[in-house]
Amino acid sequence: MQMILRAWRSMRQSPFLSVATITTVAVALTLMAIFGAFVGNLQEMARRWSRDVQVVIYLDQPPGQKTLRTWLDHIERQPEVERVTFVSQPEAFNRFRQRLGDDADLLAGMTPDILPASLEIRLQEDFRNRQGVATLANTLRSNPAFADMRHGQDWLERFESVIRLLRASSVVLGGVLLFASLFVVANTIRLTLYARRDEIEVMALVGATPFFIRVPFVLEGIMQGVIGGGVALTSSYLLYRAALSQDMAVWLRATGLEQLLFLSPSAQVLIVVGGGALGLAGSLIAVFRLGRA
Repeated sequence: MQMILRAWRSMRQSPFLSVATITTVAVALTLMAIFGAFVGNLQEMARRWSRDVQVVIYLDQPPGQKTLRTWLDHIERQPEVERVTFVSQPEAFNRFRQRLGDDADLLAGMTPDILPASLEIRLQEDFRNRQGVATLANTLRSNPAFADMRHGQDWLERFESVIRLLRASSVVLGGVLLFASLFVVANTIRLTLYARRDEIEVMALVGATPFFIRVPFVLEGIMQGVIGGGVALTSSYLLYRAALSQDMAVWLRATGLEQLLFLSPSAQVLIVVGGGALGLAGSLIAVFRLGRA
């Protein structure tokens, strides 16, 4: 307890240096938290979109009932298929009208035959990927009537590639920010040590052990890091609440998200613990140099 009080007193004696360290750690961890939450929401979007991956076959001519039944039976027997639905021209026209909403009057005078009938194929969860779509497409293309086949898997794969790139970028960005924070923490502790060098020399002369001299400075670094992590977590949450206060309903519907996601509980703990670890590492570097001086 005495060590903690000494560390707290040291922080109060050097308020400018302490605030500079806490601010640096807080800014670095806030940026990492925001970037992490952003990537997390993109991953959730991709996960939700992957559930809706389907293959759509547009038909040149509406099939007869017997032909349609044959097609449906053939498609449903494929292991990749969860469900297949026939969408007639009138159904497609009504869907289009509903999507236009207030602009549905633009369809005045048009007939349903302007849109093709189609077969909408929903895939089994294990096959909602590039390979699953490709396998099914190769099987179905043996039927000349299925020549016009569309799916969104290629676009989803590109989107997931962007997410992987962002995730890799976050690692690089995090490394740079952590190194910068570590540098600031270490140098702040070194400046504190330099400012109190006379006191440290006196303590050494009267028999204080190196452990007794160094531990308060290590605790000081940990405390500054934990406070910085707490500030970062609070700032990130306030920014998250500010984003929620905006009218995001339209955007959320467009992306398929039910709500904007914040950091997971484990990530929140990691922010604070990471701040403490950052302070610990920086202070250890500083006191190690003290031991070599």
